[in-house]
Amino acid sequence: MTMDLKGKKIVLGLSGGVACYKAAELCRALVKEGASVQVVMTEAATHFIGTVTMQALSGNPVHTDQWDARIANNMAHIDLTRGADAVLIAPCSADFIRKLAHGACDDLLSTMCLARPRQLPLHIAPAMNVEMWDNAATRRNVAQLRADGVCVFGPAAGEQACGETGFGRMLEADELLEELIASFQPKVLAGKRVLITAGPTFEAIDPVRGITNLSSGKMGYAVARAAREAGADVVLVSGPTALATPHGVRRENVQSARQMHDAVMAAVNGQHVFIGVAAVADWRVTNASEQKMKKQDGGATPQLEFAQNADILASVAATTSVSGWPYCVGFAAESENLLEFGAIKREKKGIPLLVGNIGPQTFGQDDNTVILFDEDGHTVLPRADKLTLARQLISEIAKRIEQRSLLT
Repeated sequence: MTMDLKGKKIVLGLSGGVACYKAAELCRALVKEGASVQVVMTEAATHFIGTVTMQALSGNPVHTDQWDARIANNMAHIDLTRGADAVLIAPCSADFIRKLAHGACDDLLSTMCLARPRQLPLHIAPAMNVEMWDNAATRRNVAQLRADGVCVFGPAAGEQACGETGFGRMLEADELLEELIASFQPKVLAGKRVLITAGPTFEAIDPVRGITNLSSGKMGYAVARAAREAGADVVLVSGPTALATPHGVRRENVQSARQMHDAVMAAVNGQHVFIGVAAVADWRVTNASEQKMKKQDGGATPQLEFAQNADILASVAATTSVSGWPYCVGFAAESENLLEFGAIKREKKGIPLLVGNIGPQTFGQDDNTVILFDEDGHTVLPRADKLTLARQLISEIAKRIEQRSLLT
């Protein structure tokens, strides 16, 4: 838990819709992340979930009435957003989208949104039937909200409560939490395209066995999330992991080093940044069996033959020498002499930035200490959780890209 929302005041609005049940989970997640949550509900929302439930989860009184006597000055629509850091309407129905787009203020929630301070961010999470979402009127209203600076989270596609399938499902609570956290991160890579590798590779010995390593993929996935939070369009080429894809990141799954190499080279054109976090196997088995190997009588062991895999980072760096992009960042795990080996490896790879850490104890852990190697020497990033380190790395990359752009 990074507590990214610690000290933040979030106004969580609920309009009418069955997705209100997800708002309960979202409210709980926001509180666990350290946020203070003020819930405001439309009358329609109370038909789907009770105010008592939302009060218990938020720890604050829930407001539904424009004339709430608990507000001494009868100005709930003013007071509830003062001092807030963001307003999130989840679920946001087609009708409430219509209200926001046209400046209607016929209940507490809509009036509060219209009366919020101009600089206060407003986010919505649409939730409705697929035909309602596809309707031209809804599309016009959503386009108007985007033009007005409202952030639209989702919707997702899938099976709906009505039994139909398509776009219109509200994002899940964990996805909305990621979106909200991302909204507070500086957009230092806005408009940039970033290609990242993560996880281990798996080199087959036979159909059921193979050679791999201890990489969990946690650092690479954290870097992908941090890059997307920073406003980048992110493609993640991942070896076998059990991790969920960061929201908003496009993921391509591979197994072997050769598959990862092919996927990277197919996607590298047009990328601004390449970050090779994956723990890629240096060798592959050339005489892998097409059938499961059986134990031999007498204890004879199979004789494996190896060939060296292509160096993915070197292959990408070769494209950089021609076009100037992408900016290449490598990762290296060393078991000893990190300062010496890290500097040597950066020069050998011919890349501007290398991230070094001491392995294998970092594999699978939630925190780490890393060292950034560049032409000026090295910089230590103190121990922190991997998402925090990933954000610091993305910030460093953004600075270097900006400097590079100024020099060219």
